[in-house]
Amino acid sequence: MASENVKTGDSAVTTIVNLAEEAKLAREGVVKAPSYALASICKSLVAGGVAGGVSRTAVAPLERLKILLQVQNPHNIKYNGTVQGLKYIWRTEGFRGLFKGNGTNCARIVPNSAVKFFSYEQASKGILHLYKQQTGNEDAQLTPLLRLGAGACAGIIAMSATYPMDMVRGRITVQTEASPYQYRGMFHALSTVLREEGARALYKGWLPSVIGVIPYVGLNFAVYESLKDYLIKSNPFDLVENSELSVTTRLACGAAAGTVGQTVAYPLDVIRRRMQMVGWNHAASVLTGDGRGKVPLEYTGMIDAFRKTVQHEGFGALYKGLVPNSVKVVPSIAIAFVTYEVVKDVLGVEIRISD
Repeated sequence: MASENVKTGDSAVTTIVNLAEEAKLAREGVVKAPSYALASICKSLVAGGVAGGVSRTAVAPLERLKILLQVQNPHNIKYNGTVQGLKYIWRTEGFRGLFKGNGTNCARIVPNSAVKFFSYEQASKGILHLYKQQTGNEDAQLTPLLRLGAGACAGIIAMSATYPMDMVRGRITVQTEASPYQYRGMFHALSTVLREEGARALYKGWLPSVIGVIPYVGLNFAVYESLKDYLIKSNPFDLVENSELSVTTRLACGAAAGTVGQTVAYPLDVIRRRMQMVGWNHAASVLTGDGRGKVPLEYTGMIDAFRKTVQHEGFGALYKGLVPNSVKVVPSIAIAFVTYEVVKDVLGVEIRISD
């Protein structure tokens, strides 16, 4: 799987490099500019960025509650369920508390989504080109397995590019008014972590994030694209109009894709968040239990984090926050996909993966 990911990533990167080289040659008058050049690429990036920002903002309160449930000190429980947790945040921190960390999340997710969607389209083109060469069939189409590879590749590239922002976003999100030390914003948090814990601290939890990308992002793309293609070809219940699916149908496809991806990858997300909190000087009160609970566990790595979590809190701890995550991830992923395609259509982006 690792070697396949590397090859997939090389295909996406090579395609981007080739586009840049062709654009350079076109400026010099050596060759004619490619038909899918810079304008289409920029529009795809804008569409992906808008999709990410809109979807995350819509479910920001549930996102914050999920993270609080994942990392809170088990010896001093403050958040004990979706409804109770949201009410507690409202009562203790007010309306703004529901959206704490959302600004940093949007600053991260916009470039993340843009790079992810763009990388997927470019990786798909490269993979399909290689697939046609290997099979000798010029009419070949991407299989679900190939879509999974393209989606995983896109997710890893995007996540790695913006991971330090995600790491500090997690810490800002779990801060409360009672926390002994406050990060004042994303840049202050980045500089503080860099100064107090070193550059490597910005990538705490990166490994489970990479592993989780494969089922989460990969399945999201694969299930969504496969469902959409199936419905267009078979047209059950007359869902297709003018060779296109309605927004409602695309929303349902995105919801199904999000449900599959988040269920498979969720334990890795819990471990990632817990690893991000390790070594935090003046940690948030939700982690320390206001000084009344035991000191949070230290983890030496991903396997150690899994072992200690299950040993001290049981297997169910790997699914803490699953309920608000399930409530949020379905509309979040669905809105992201639909918003992307709507904005893409408005901007006149033509994706030609079959070329």
